[in-house]
Amino acid sequence: MIVKRIEEELLITNSESREILLELQEKLPKDVLEDKFEMRRAIEHTKTFSNMEPEKSRQLVDELLKLEKVRVDIAVKIANLLPRTNDELRAIYAKERFTLSKEELKEILDTVVKYI
Repeated sequence: MIVKRIEEELLITNSESREILLELQEKLPKDVLEDKFEMRRAIEHTKTFSNMEPEKSRQLVDELLKLEKVRVDIAVKIANLLPRTNDELRAIYAKERFTLSKEELKEILDTVVKYI
């Protein structure tokens, strides 16, 4: 597929992508779906790694975005991985040029725990 330009880019969670892929799966004819290896793998992946309902994951992302030092891409990663420890959360922030204080780590983990 040749893409001429990108109209809009939106980061979504695994749960939201699972919902979109399942809707596409229902709309596509069976013979087309059987030929699309990538589509089958994507559906299998999202079914395996979706941790919560799409609405709940979007609420978590929105709540995380209210916190300091949380960008959209990091909020989506947190919603996908649902870290439970400081070390898991630090791994998400490993590429950042700053480190989180203990209070910031606790605040983010407390937010995640509400949705688990």
